[in-house]
Amino acid sequence: MTDALSRLLEARDWLLADGATGTNLFNAGLESGDAPELWNETNVAAIRTLYRGPVEAGSDIFLTNTFGANRARLKLHDAGHRAGELARLGAEIGREVADAAGRTVVVAGSMGPTGEIMAPMGPLTHETAVEIFHEQAEGLKAGGADVLWVETISAPEELRAAAEAAALADMPWCVTMSFDTAGRTMMGTTAPEMARIVGKLAHAPVAFGANCGVGASDLVRTVLAMPQGTRPLIAKGNAGIPKYHEGHIRYDGTPALMAEYAVLARDAGATIIGGCCGTTPPHLAAMREALETRPRGAAPTLETVKETLGGFSSESDGTGAPGPERVRRGRRRGA
Repeated sequence: MTDALSRLLEARDWLLADGATGTNLFNAGLESGDAPELWNETNVAAIRTLYRGPVEAGSDIFLTNTFGANRARLKLHDAGHRAGELARLGAEIGREVADAAGRTVVVAGSMGPTGEIMAPMGPLTHETAVEIFHEQAEGLKAGGADVLWVETISAPEELRAAAEAAALADMPWCVTMSFDTAGRTMMGTTAPEMARIVGKLAHAPVAFGANCGVGASDLVRTVLAMPQGTRPLIAKGNAGIPKYHEGHIRYDGTPALMAEYAVLARDAGATIIGGCCGTTPPHLAAMREALETRPRGAAPTLETVKETLGGFSSESDGTGAPGPERVRRGRRRGA
């Protein structure tokens, strides 16, 4: 194990990842509908600040501003031909920030879904998906990313394509899926099914798990449903529930709530713990303090999760384990 993330995992029993990308960029002035990846060239100072936020809050890992830096998504902004370049620029800024941190900080090259439906249900073939992800991966590698971080995936076919692309780029990688419909992804995959898929990959990820979804309580329940001990698990839950306020989407999760979430996620079996939509540096600082000062406990019961973080969005986690029902609300990664 020679990559930076694997070395940290060998030395530590938990790592703190970062929080939201979209939330923090919107706070910095990004307009809805704009491609944040273009800021890797046009607003470098804002991206540098985005990365420094989690580093200064104590994160061991931060994701690059390259979630949509793939040909399929960027073509909507007439920039599909620049996918590799924009991925490289996002990673280069990250490398600069990490190298100045004075400690080991992992630059994780964010790779989101293509936004297209894969065959046979849609037009995107496996071969084309691999090409799209590979182009992005090579850009991130050239920019100095330590690891590829495939996130917010819904379809197993897209997960497999990303795995093949990571192998072609000869890069270590991680993957998270988003579980938000009764414990399933949008395409119907459950947490145990994801684990089985990951276990059969020729180029296995360093770690895998869940991000985004509905809320912190559902995310912890998803982690509890994943097989333990196969490889490190990732938990990146949203900071509460989104609410519309004065023309903007705000998440109601406080730093104190996210601190509780971090401890519960660790005790549920997650090794890499971070936030997603709505999670800002103050949330991360509270999470870091809680993980450092509160002793590890037994795996929480569903009742404990409910009482601490709020009820679940559905009665089922997709595997048959029940949970108190809560009205489902929408989600968007990093928004």
